[in-house]
Amino acid sequence: MNVFIRYAPFIQDYIYRSGWQALRGVQNAAGDAIFGTDDNVLITASTASGKTEAAFFPILTLMDEDPPHSVGVLYIAPLKALINDQFGRLNELCEEAGIPVTRWHGDAPQSQKRNLLRKPAGILQITPESLESLMINKHMEIPSLFGDLRFIVIDEIHSLLRGDRGMQTFCLIERMCRLAGCNPRRIGLSATIGSPEAAGRFLAAGSGRRTVIPRFDGGREVWRLSMEHFYNTAPQADEGKLAVPETPILELPTDTAPKAADPGVGYIFEHTRGKKCLIFTNSREECEAVCQSLRQYCEANHEPERFLIHHGNLSASYRESAEEEMKDDDSLMSVCATATLELGIDIGRLERAFQIDAPFTVSGFLQRMGRTGRRGDPSEMWFVMRENHPEPRAMMPDMIPWYLIQGIALVQLYIEERFVEPPRMGRLPYSLLYHQTMSTLASCGEMTPQELASRVLTLSCFHRVSQEDYRILLRHLLAMDHISRTENGGLIVGLTGERIVNNYKFYAVFQENVEYSVRSGPEELGTIVKPPPVGDKIAIAGRVWLVEEVDHKKRDVYCTLVKGNIPAYFGDVAGDIHTRILERMYGVLNEQKSYPYLMRHAVCRLQDARDTFQKSGMQDHPLVHLGGNMWALFPWLGSYAFLALERFLKIRCGKQLGLKGLNSSRPYYMQFTMKVSEEEFYRITANEAAKEFDPLELVHPKEVPAFEKYDEYVPEELIRKGFALGVLDIDGMRQRVLDWSKN
Repeated sequence: MNVFIRYAPFIQDYIYRSGWQALRGVQNAAGDAIFGTDDNVLITASTASGKTEAAFFPILTLMDEDPPHSVGVLYIAPLKALINDQFGRLNELCEEAGIPVTRWHGDAPQSQKRNLLRKPAGILQITPESLESLMINKHMEIPSLFGDLRFIVIDEIHSLLRGDRGMQTFCLIERMCRLAGCNPRRIGLSATIGSPEAAGRFLAAGSGRRTVIPRFDGGREVWRLSMEHFYNTAPQADEGKLAVPETPILELPTDTAPKAADPGVGYIFEHTRGKKCLIFTNSREECEAVCQSLRQYCEANHEPERFLIHHGNLSASYRESAEEEMKDDDSLMSVCATATLELGIDIGRLERAFQIDAPFTVSGFLQRMGRTGRRGDPSEMWFVMRENHPEPRAMMPDMIPWYLIQGIALVQLYIEERFVEPPRMGRLPYSLLYHQTMSTLASCGEMTPQELASRVLTLSCFHRVSQEDYRILLRHLLAMDHISRTENGGLIVGLTGERIVNNYKFYAVFQENVEYSVRSGPEELGTIVKPPPVGDKIAIAGRVWLVEEVDHKKRDVYCTLVKGNIPAYFGDVAGDIHTRILERMYGVLNEQKSYPYLMRHAVCRLQDARDTFQKSGMQDHPLVHLGGNMWALFPWLGSYAFLALERFLKIRCGKQLGLKGLNSSRPYYMQFTMKVSEEEFYRITANEAAKEFDPLELVHPKEVPAFEKYDEYVPEELIRKGFALGVLDIDGMRQRVLDWSKN
């Protein structure tokens, strides 16, 4: 098919005006799939490859040829910032054809929402949380809003493949389509899909359509990549060693860090000068600390301040200021950020991304790398791996630079295998089941138990939940007054349940800490958890503030700006690391291969780690004797299999092994004392792993392992079951234990 000729005239005019010489491979392939089939389509292509246009050019053409009588396209994105960014691009594209584009999220104008309800048409852009709100609060409007919906476009779909938020999104899509009586095609967009077939099945669930995954030649990816290691204090890993040969690829940094308390941050300070960069961290606390340090470097060097900050706890004004600054091609400011700038917001001509320590996932690495190289230049990322010198009497596991090894493993997995984490299937999402039950009752009103079950349990993501489990949940909710029974025997939201459902925080299924707004005069700086007492200091927005007043009723903290440097705290951050990453980390330590992106310190530190690996016997023995009765176990398992192994050793094998004092550095190693030999350890663990046992045995008798937001409202027996059968990777753990006994 000549896709360009098939486009509507206003699309062709837009292409001419934009000065395009030809369509890209992704646009031709997507056009064939959208024009030539009636299937769902998963479009996977590198960042800045034109995926949005690849999807919308044919979609808008079909809408132009046969205008729908309601909203024609529902565009779902995980971030408000991404919606705001795409809003301008879509408006420009649709203006000539008179196709309206409406944003629907917490910061969007109410007048636009009212206009859409009055006259549903065009494209509606929305977050999963706002779609949840729409389903509850505008239930009666859903048929008129979406009765003739043709397409649902899900942007950055990879971010929805491994948690409750993604399953919530697809529950909402199924509920909305049933209510509106529509059967739209689903179009998924992503730059980082590891298993397209598995993602395609996830995209299609409950739609009654198959998923087409267009194939095309995306061209050769070119990266500028470097990875350096720093001890937080002198000496560095290469000091006193012979010259290390370097084999740079493309352009690599050669400058050294200035003498400073933190040489890793000093290195970043030097190499952001005169450039527009993003500096990624793995937590909001670290983001605040790094931004504080970099601003102090500016002050010490008598330079104008050139560092901004962006994370989820900052106020909208701070975040949007950073986004606008990044879009300005003339700006030379750099931004310290978390995953909030990882997704596809167009932030202009970004020259370089830094990553402090290793991200948890290959997907996260690729997304962050993809922020750069958007205007024809190669993507460029500099890893900065930091660690403290091991204590003089440190145990052997502390001698391994885990972040450095993890960073190399992430890069190598993608280069060698194109590995990216697959969707997390097979979970038992009882927290989400509670949420969707309450949402369905809140939006639809009174229902019989059978009617409610037929609406909720038939949603695709609950396919593993039995009717008996659902009965247990409903009886529990009745006992707590979250739902109540009417005189007719129907179910409605109870008085206690109304307090939960009527709060705007109900729309989100991701965990939120109780947060306090931080204010300085009239300015809102952002939010924190656990406010300190009056007179103490807090860190937010890359600065330090003195707390002058805490209003616990209104949850407000009032403060003034002071100088200094203190750690921030926003709540715990969990990592989800795949087993393939740990296995490749073993490979990094076991091989003598050199990696061309490693810089001088990193090369020497890797060699030290490999020497430790070889001398300790870790190469052939996952269990290493540390002296006396102390042992270290290196299972090379991802987060959920590692967690299963900890419990398996304690609960199933503990007595036989004489196991005591098990401490873990998840998911790298665990240390413990035991009374048996290495051979007996392998024999005992293999015998236990070979037996059939109930996964619930790996949950302690009175333990209620609540992880998800609404677990507190779920019966304890279901939380235990969901953890044992849906979180713990018992199969992965069991296979690894049996493999030890074969070697």
